[in-house]
Amino acid sequence: MKICVLGLGYIGLPTALLFAAHGADVVGVDVKQSVVDCLNSGNLPFGEPGLNNLYSEAKSRFLVRTEPEAADVFLIAVPTPLDPATKVSNLSYVKSAADMIVPHLRGGNLVTLESTVPPGTSERVVIPRLEKSGVAVGDFLYAHCPERAIPGRTLQEMTGNSRIIGGYDRDSTDRATAIYQTFVRGQIYQTDTRTAEFVKLMENTCRDVNIALANEFAQLAEECGINVWEAITLANKHPRVTVLNPGPGVGGHCIAVDPWFLTENSTRCRMISTAREINDSMPNYVLRVARSLLAGVRDPTISILGVAYKGNVGDTRESPAFKFIQLAENEGYAIRCHDPYAAAFAHPLMDLPEATAGSDCIVILTDHDCFRKLDPAGLQVRTKLVIDARNILDHEKWTDQGFAVRVLGDGSSVQQTVPGDIAAPTGLYPAGAARSIASSSPPSISLLSPNGREGYL
Repeated sequence: MKICVLGLGYIGLPTALLFAAHGADVVGVDVKQSVVDCLNSGNLPFGEPGLNNLYSEAKSRFLVRTEPEAADVFLIAVPTPLDPATKVSNLSYVKSAADMIVPHLRGGNLVTLESTVPPGTSERVVIPRLEKSGVAVGDFLYAHCPERAIPGRTLQEMTGNSRIIGGYDRDSTDRATAIYQTFVRGQIYQTDTRTAEFVKLMENTCRDVNIALANEFAQLAEECGINVWEAITLANKHPRVTVLNPGPGVGGHCIAVDPWFLTENSTRCRMISTAREINDSMPNYVLRVARSLLAGVRDPTISILGVAYKGNVGDTRESPAFKFIQLAENEGYAIRCHDPYAAAFAHPLMDLPEATAGSDCIVILTDHDCFRKLDPAGLQVRTKLVIDARNILDHEKWTDQGFAVRVLGDGSSVQQTVPGDIAAPTGLYPAGAARSIASSSPPSISLLSPNGREGYL
């Protein structure tokens, strides 16, 4: 069997290599010459655990081109970005991929779409373009097969998670199921094309709404003067309650984007739209916290630790750090960034000593494990302020070194000492009264460990 995979990004490349490693002859297609050259030289365009080994195993059956060629199966895994101005999906890459398949499409071929799209896209956009080949749908087979995988665990989740196959007809569904069963160990559930499109968006929208609720809880907790992390831990003792963790915003190509795909043709999605607004506003909220702490500091510098959208990966797509940095710079703050995982970012990345030297406020935006173990004693900052937007630091260690620790959602520690010789901003406790999540919590409850439920995809 020969498979042609169009799009060699975070989903397309691992999928192509998995098919090749399980016996298929695979042609990978990408319009970026740099990606093709990188792979043809034996290198990978991005990092992912296990991908190097998989590439070594699969490369004898894997070719890379800038144009597709005749195959038994065509798989589309191209980006579907969101237009930031209109909040409407940009389907230009999907359309282009379908057009590239047309000259090579024959009766009996299967076309699968993995790209995330609004409901009805297959019927209204993709299939009509494919039929310009002169082959009608039904004579060629078609299915939507959305992925369920996250960076850092892509290969594990592609092979181990359950999968949804939404076929145009029964033959399409069964053929696509048989092909994916070559490497998918999880349960495969069959449905129609439009339902599969809807389910993928519904899954990520559910996550977004639940994260928005946690973020709103965090803001309410600060107003009420209580610690949301303690409250979440206790609320989750209820057998039918699962509150996620709050944070500085939602990133990644899925959760921050997919809800808009679901609502772009509807006027009945108030909850989904509100959740998007709440999560998109969290960088503003974190900056407001920083502004209050830095009110007495002249020409302040903010050090951002973590620009990736989630912990222990280098993926910065839709990261809350983008908005936080732009807002902070617009207000005149000097910004320095450090992220040991990110290889490139729109703002210069520095090593930790350089990023924190002379800093007035450290802001933890990403929950990298390495940040949990940071030793504040070695940081040469000017003002000892830290905002822990992920609740991952050893707060007692930081306060012992003279830092005022502000934890997102901890209303019991909103008022803290500003260390050093600067004047305390309005509303802060007098010198010596700094409080952290550790010192303000009941001694019988450990709040240094989050509730165990990760709130971000």
